[in-house]
Amino acid sequence: MEFRNFDMGRFLAESWQKKPLLIRNPWATWSNPLAPDELAGLACIDEVESRLIRLSADNLELEHGPVPEERFSQLGRDPWTLLVQAADHHVPAVAALLDAFRFIPNWRIDDVMVSYAVEGGGVGPHFDQYDVFLIQGLGRRRWQIGDPCDHATALLPHPDLRLLANFQPTDAWILEPGDILYVPPRFAHNGVAVSDDCMTYSIGFRAPSRAELIAGWSEHLVAQLHDDDRYADPDLAAQHNPGELSAEAVGRLHAMVAENARDQSAFATWFGQYTTLPKNSELDWQTEEPTDPGHVRLLAAQQVPLLRNPASRFAFMREGTQAVSLFVDGKRFVCTGEVAAFAELVCAQSQFILSARVLAAEPAMDLIVALLDQGSIAFDLGD
Repeated sequence: MEFRNFDMGRFLAESWQKKPLLIRNPWATWSNPLAPDELAGLACIDEVESRLIRLSADNLELEHGPVPEERFSQLGRDPWTLLVQAADHHVPAVAALLDAFRFIPNWRIDDVMVSYAVEGGGVGPHFDQYDVFLIQGLGRRRWQIGDPCDHATALLPHPDLRLLANFQPTDAWILEPGDILYVPPRFAHNGVAVSDDCMTYSIGFRAPSRAELIAGWSEHLVAQLHDDDRYADPDLAAQHNPGELSAEAVGRLHAMVAENARDQSAFATWFGQYTTLPKNSELDWQTEEPTDPGHVRLLAAQQVPLLRNPASRFAFMREGTQAVSLFVDGKRFVCTGEVAAFAELVCAQSQFILSARVLAAEPAMDLIVALLDQGSIAFDLGD
């Protein structure tokens, strides 16, 4: 799916991470990519993260999935909302929504959460720490926007949900199918269905916190160190007061900690692997049998396209002028020549045809086989 009339440059300059923006149906054609019954079916699967939120006696109650099929017939008249996380990993038509947002780097995209609500359903006023595009799929929903929040913003006491205690809307709109509301990080917002069969697609973006980066990078560094790399002071001189922590000692200790942490090249490699780790590590997409390169050449000769796994994460980083590091699902592949060109192609497109030049390069074939074996790409063999 693609936009018909949307100024991406203007959006990035004036709205991205600055202010909310209502975008009235910008699609060339809008078609709801997932039926309500299909969403309910996803919520019944163990490996799919889902939640059910019910409004009962002015109180929101949360149930974690998987949701038993019979549960939907027991919900009664009270407003309720079903939320299914990472629906794009399981439904290609939902994953296709992301193509319109590729003007934002792939590594920033998290997933597509899909919600279904009956009239009056919602998740309550809240704020997120990341950007989100809220696409109305079916029905109608009223969205209210409030002021930016922070760690000091008052929350209601609730065992499961982070709901705002004092939500004061500053703007409100009713979204129809195809409409989009962009909400920057930390802006208060509240969506309530004003019709039955209300479906919303929430495209969320990743924004690693400083604490997450420091924790992950530090854990990686510690794993590389040896126990015999210890503090040493061969030029130690007698101190006037043995209880003093001298500036010289503190300087040496700090250098021990900071020396490796300042290696930007090593950090870049670690981050490429870290940021492409699969969202759900419990799902195993590996093939049962090793891929036969001859079979790859046969399918490629028949112009059978390769598809990226929607659940896989791809990114590349330039290494000088002749090479790139390709990061796929937490693994790094160093690529040069035709392989580097292929690495850039597979990061840019979700579907592609293997060229004769790529097939003729043995390192490229090795990479393709590795990606096929780990389930990151697959040939589109149809049904």
